[in-house]
Amino acid sequence: MADSSPQGRRAIYKALRELASAGYYRVVKVQLEDGTIVSENHVYDTPQPELPPGAVLAGPGAPEAAGAVVLTKDPDKEPTLPTEPAEPVGVPGVVNGRLREAAAVLLRVVRPEPRLRIGQAEAEGLAPLVVLWQERGATPADLATALLPGLPVPLHSPVAVLRDRLQRKMPPVPAPRATARYSECATCHDPVPRPGICLACAGLAPRRRAVDRKATTRAGAARVREAMRAAREALPLGLPATFTG
Repeated sequence: MADSSPQGRRAIYKALRELASAGYYRVVKVQLEDGTIVSENHVYDTPQPELPPGAVLAGPGAPEAAGAVVLTKDPDKEPTLPTEPAEPVGVPGVVNGRLREAAAVLLRVVRPEPRLRIGQAEAEGLAPLVVLWQERGATPADLATALLPGLPVPLHSPVAVLRDRLQRKMPPVPAPRATARYSECATCHDPVPRPGICLACAGLAPRRRAVDRKATTRAGAARVREAMRAAREALPLGLPATFTG
C-alpha cells in the first residue's frame, strides 16, 4: 500500500491504526487444521465489536469451531465495487518496446541516487508516466532535475516518491507550432497570401522587378570602398590609416 501511495509507510500505518480502533480493520491470528498459525487482514463495511478475550476465528475453508466468532459484512449494503470486471489493459507481463525504453531511461536517471534504487518491474510500472514526459519534450536531464533534488528524510517508498513527482511535475503540453501557409499565383506562380492571382496579374499593382543579387553585391562593395577611401583622406596627417572590420 505504501508503494502505491505518496504518503509513505508511516502515514499508512497511522491510517490502519485509526481504522482498527474504529472497528473497520482487524488483523487476527488464525490456526489452520494442520496447526499452522497465519495472520489474516479483515476489512469491514460497518464497525465491528471488539472480540471477547480468548475468542478464535474459524480458519478459511474450515468448519466453524465451537465458540468461534463469525464476523460478516452488512448484507443489506450495496456493493462498492463494480459487478463487471474492468477491461484489461494490455497483456499481463508484456511490456512493449517504448515502455521498456522509458523504464531504462528512468533507471539511468535515478542511478546516481542510492535512495531511489528501484527494480525493473517498478520502473516498468512508472514507464507510462516517463513516456508522457518524453512526448512533451522532456530530456533525461529534465527528469533528473525533477526527481533527484530535495528528497524527503527518511525516504520510505522510492516508487511512491517517483510516481508523485512524475505526476505533480509533469511538463505542460507544448503549444502547436504555427505552420507557414501560402499559395501560388495561378498565372505567374509568385507566392500570394490566398489562392487566386497576384495583384500584378490582376492589373491592380505594378509588378516588382527581379533583384539581380550579383549586381547588388557589386554596387554595395563599391560604396563601402568609396566610404573607406573618403574616411582615410579625412584623417589628420601622421595618423595611420588602418581599418579593421
